[in-house]
Amino acid sequence: MRCRLPVLAGVIVFVIGCSNEPYQVGQVSGRITVDGKPVEKAAIMFQPVVRNGNINPGPGSYGITDADGRYTLKLVGVERSGATVGLHKVRVENYVPPGDPHDDRPVRIPKAAVPVPAWYVKFDSPLEFEVKAGNNEADFPLSSKPPSTKPAGAK
Repeated sequence: MRCRLPVLAGVIVFVIGCSNEPYQVGQVSGRITVDGKPVEKAAIMFQPVVRNGNINPGPGSYGITDADGRYTLKLVGVERSGATVGLHKVRVENYVPPGDPHDDRPVRIPKAAVPVPAWYVKFDSPLEFEVKAGNNEADFPLSSKPPSTKPAGAK
């Protein structure tokens, strides 16, 4: 009986000390504009970058902008607000809601009032952002002109 008590105490300490999430999360919100105009219904996606041998830096995050171009990120898969702490590649595109999967007719994609330029949609988007623990403001003032050099990311 004596041997079981220390083992049980060790298991309890281990379980209490472990978290379901092996990554830290910071809160991220901001605003997306193109040439100074807010982008309504833009999808913004943050994907953590693998660094320092950490092959699983955590899930990506996403948000959809409102009429003023403002968004708040949520973690993919867990529907919890935030983004994993660390460097992220950022993509922005005009959001098109999913159609009815039972409708065979071609989907009509409405033209966006403020279109997001193609170079921000690609996987090699020039946008990056370093998420820190706590609250993060990540504004992206995009340009309709192609970037001549890689931008530093959000201001």
